Formats: sequence, structure tokens, C-alpha cells
Amino acid sequence: MILWGHKTIAMFDLWTLQHMASGICMAFVATIIIAKVFKKIDISPSSQKIICFFMVIAASLIWECAEHYLESGVIRGEIGAKITFWFQGVEHWSNRIIGDTIAIILGWRIYYWKKNLAIPAKLFSLLWMAAHIFIFPDSMYLQRLITR
Repeated sequence: MILWGHKTIAMFDLWTLQHMASGICMAFVATIIIAKVFKKIDISPSSQKIICFFMVIAASLIWECAEHYLESGVIRGEIGAKITFWFQGVEHWSNRIIGDTIAIILGWRIYYWKKNLAIPAKLFSLLWMAAHIFIFPDSMYLQRLITR
């Protein structure tokens, strides 16, 4: 394992930026859900922050689990082959469990530090995903360009 590089061998890669932005976006969404669910119950801001943290971590880990299966080729047929190719290998365990989680938590923390970064983070995430899905041939294309 190395610290920086392709996701199959490194703890951190370019997608770490996307995970950090996702942490900001998920914290934004979680605070809206919390406000709606708990609007008739008086809970402290610190309790709301803790609930938000666990919602963000849960959503992140559920995605990481689904992503693992998609990378592994669980979907059969032509569509499954295209999805597996797009992912370009299975993430190194340290990337999936440590690196991505650190980035998500950092994004959550940034949201509580500067809530006005939610809109730029959403815009970044949207553009990042659009570029990687519709323009680049696979998820690690930009990583390979930069680290050559």
C-alpha cells in the first residue's frame, strides 16, 4: 500500500476530493432531514450534530458496500461488464475503509465549520460525477493522467 495513487494500491486518490465534497453534501441533506423529523421535538444542536454524523457515516458505508459489489462484477451481462470496467478495479481496503471515511468525516466537519460551502460542494460533486461518467472513459482516467 502507498499513501497516494491509484485506488487499487493507495489509501488516497483523486476521488478523495469527491468524498470530501460528498461529506459536505450529505451533512447538508442530513441536517434538513433532522430538522424535518425532529421539528416537534426539542433536541440540542450538539445532539443534532451527532445524529448528522452517524447519518453521514451510515450513508457512506452503505455506498462503499454497494460500490465494492459493483467493482467486483456482481452485475452480470454487458451492463455489468461496463460498470466493472468503469470502476477500474477494486479499491484497496485502506482506501475504502480509512481514506474514504476520513474524507467523508472531513467533509462533514467542513460543513459544520462553513455551511455556505454546501452549494459549491454540490456543484463540484455534480461536475465531477458528470465528467467521470459522461466524458472520461473510466473512473480512474484523470488519476492516471496526473500520476504518470
